[in-house]
Amino acid sequence: MFDGYDSCSEDTSSSSSSEESEEEVAPLPSSLPIIKNNGQVYTYPDGKSGMATCEMCGMVGVRDAFYSKTKRFCSVSCSRSYSSNSKKASILARLQGKPPTKKAKVLQKQPLVAKLAAYAQYQATLQNQAKTKAAVSMEGFSWGNYINSNSFIAAPVTCFKHAPMGTCWGDISENVRVEVPNTDCSLPTKVFWIAGIVKLAGYNALLRYEGFENDSGLDFWCNICGSDIHPVGWCAASGKPLVPPRTIQHKYTNWKAFLVKRLTGAKTLPPDFSQKVSESMQYPFKPCMRVEVVDKRHLCRTRVAVVESVIGGRLRLVYEESEDRTDDFWCHMHSPLIHHIGWSRSIGHRFKRSDITKKQDGHFDTPPHLFAKVKEVDQSGEWFKEGMKLEAIDPLNLSTICVATIRKVLADGFLMIGIDGSEAADGSDWFCYHATSPSIFPVGFCEINMIELTPPRGYTKLPFKWFDYLRETGSIAAPVKLFNKDVPNHGFRVGMKLEAVDLMEPRLICVATVTRIIHRLLRIHFDGWEEEYDQWVDCESPDLYPVGWCQLTGYQLQPPASQSSRESQSASSKQKKKAKSQQYKGHKKKRKMPVGKKPVSLSSLPMTGGVRRSFSGDEELTPPPYRTLPAQTALEAFPPPSTSREFSPSLKPVTTLQLKEELLDGEDYNFLQGASDQESNGSANFYIKQEP
Repeated sequence: MFDGYDSCSEDTSSSSSSEESEEEVAPLPSSLPIIKNNGQVYTYPDGKSGMATCEMCGMVGVRDAFYSKTKRFCSVSCSRSYSSNSKKASILARLQGKPPTKKAKVLQKQPLVAKLAAYAQYQATLQNQAKTKAAVSMEGFSWGNYINSNSFIAAPVTCFKHAPMGTCWGDISENVRVEVPNTDCSLPTKVFWIAGIVKLAGYNALLRYEGFENDSGLDFWCNICGSDIHPVGWCAASGKPLVPPRTIQHKYTNWKAFLVKRLTGAKTLPPDFSQKVSESMQYPFKPCMRVEVVDKRHLCRTRVAVVESVIGGRLRLVYEESEDRTDDFWCHMHSPLIHHIGWSRSIGHRFKRSDITKKQDGHFDTPPHLFAKVKEVDQSGEWFKEGMKLEAIDPLNLSTICVATIRKVLADGFLMIGIDGSEAADGSDWFCYHATSPSIFPVGFCEINMIELTPPRGYTKLPFKWFDYLRETGSIAAPVKLFNKDVPNHGFRVGMKLEAVDLMEPRLICVATVTRIIHRLLRIHFDGWEEEYDQWVDCESPDLYPVGWCQLTGYQLQPPASQSSRESQSASSKQKKKAKSQQYKGHKKKRKMPVGKKPVSLSSLPMTGGVRRSFSGDEELTPPPYRTLPAQTALEAFPPPSTSREFSPSLKPVTTLQLKEELLDGEDYNFLQGASDQESNGSANFYIKQEP
């Protein structure tokens, strides 16, 4: 393990002795590899395939992962670059220790950036790895500095099962040891040293070099899933030197004995950690796949869209009729807003026929089994009926929960919901929720959980009382037992930091904080913005990500708004408040971007998830009336949906590191229709008052 270290540390000398008292290494969970001491240090590196060095860029990795039969190059890019006219000059300069030319830098940049780890390259195509490793620099913002300076706590990776490593993060925690590049070194070559995790924040870890004890002077933050983080023993298997930092190199005379003593019984990353990261970042959705997605201009219907790109499981969808490919929509591949071709026809949902009569070359329908499967429900017994009242998150203003009505009952448990007091006459602003959706609630949910309920627009009998409203409208409340009462052990806590999609601008992912937790419902606040921009989101929403997700996947993160941006936005809001007293709160203001920050948008067209309640009189865009399901005459050009709706997750669970979730089984609840002040105590405490 220390062969490389011996050749680089002959000049280290000091009067200090390696026998100085050391703090005992704290015991860690047992599912990570243990470094044992039996005369020497043993690890479990994946070195069976042999190592190879790229003749173009110098990258070292497992031989079998290299390109071509000769295994001379790590990638196609290096193989082609080697054949170019500049190969001799660039290679000669590298061998002589001279700085490479500008062209040579370009040639070797791609393979270095594109790898999660050299020996895991065979798990993915070069194109996918280029996306996952293309980190976007955030000038002026650093998660590490932001967390350290404010003593923030980040939500653990295990809270996000849809994110890379979300189901196999395992026992990675403080005191786990890793091998990382040694930046405190004057040697011209890249060398490594061992560091321990001091603090975890999502994917990011605060590391301290071994030997610094309580000295935090050279502590640094890095993404634990990055290509430069390796389990202990990787250097020995890869022929990389271990060199102690220059600041402490004279502290001990026998560094090998020091490391053996310090690492005995300690934990390190699994030997296949980089491979697991690579596998968890492979996504089944590919460009040119066709899907049905909600029409962002008419929530009541769906349209056909084509996958343009995939970044970290997030899809940029371009509506099929968009000639310049700028009419797009962002969502996660597990979003409830996308479905297989033929879904609308199968359940009786409105659908906008495409003017394109036949599929374009290369486009193909997404297999139905790739979409998230909804829970099966029994609609034969007591079930939702048209006209029943409930409470629902307004999709046009996600900071509010409103009085709502079931307007249409579709097949497979889907419901069309309308917001009372603000519906269009033709129902063009109804929206579709599944009966098990965590975004709909029984009458009285807000009052019991001390959440402000938004009454119907124009309703003057305030404060709003459900009992009076049901009597006045001659309506009944939807039975409580029909709602989803499952509350998973999600692990979120108030104050935790994360990265969250601004669902009113779904191309943006922002620095955010959990400010309230009501069972499985999270109140997400976007740091630096006013509370009116907060959003209610489910704890298992695919639009929430751990700290460091954007850096890992190459997606642009929006930092907290600057003080000047907040003051400008606040002044604009105050000027409008006088004229807004009678306006519907669902008209969401578009968020202004902080100065100098650009989103990851692949289109110059601003796109928002929020749409207006009223629409133009264009007859071509007016959706047809509902038909009794199934609508046999609709979508004749599309095949019927497959009967197989099984969900195949892209993240393969690892049994040894799999997170165990405990779901709280809810019992049936007795709830008086219309009596919002009634509550009952079930085992899941779903409708019990919670402190704000």
